[in-house]
Amino acid sequence: MTTTQKLDLPRRAALRTALLQRQETLLASMHLHTQGASRVQHARDVLDQSSDDAPARAADREIDLAFTDHERQELADIGLALQRLDHDAYGVCIDCGADIPLARLEVRPQALRCLACEQVAEGANG
Repeated sequence: MTTTQKLDLPRRAALRTALLQRQETLLASMHLHTQGASRVQHARDVLDQSSDDAPARAADREIDLAFTDHERQELADIGLALQRLDHDAYGVCIDCGADIPLARLEVRPQALRCLACEQVAEGANG
């Protein structure tokens, strides 16, 4: 475990702004995509679309659900990052406790893990 990097106020503010902007973009995208329906209702709506090709509809539904699940996970990560930013735990890997490099945070401000731990997590999930 390394010593926690101290982000100065302008960097913290810029990262918070980036997180909030991405959150707003995702929420708008999800609302437009699902038209405000719940995940279950949206999946049902995709299946019920008029088409003679049931296998294609099922494939479309799986792609659609994967897309919205990815957006929901990103929103959850943004929420956690904002909480961590409020409690000075932001920028510290949730798995190993090492600092997440500033360059990574600037590219992906919702990053909760250092690159090495993210690769392990993706390997376990994928």
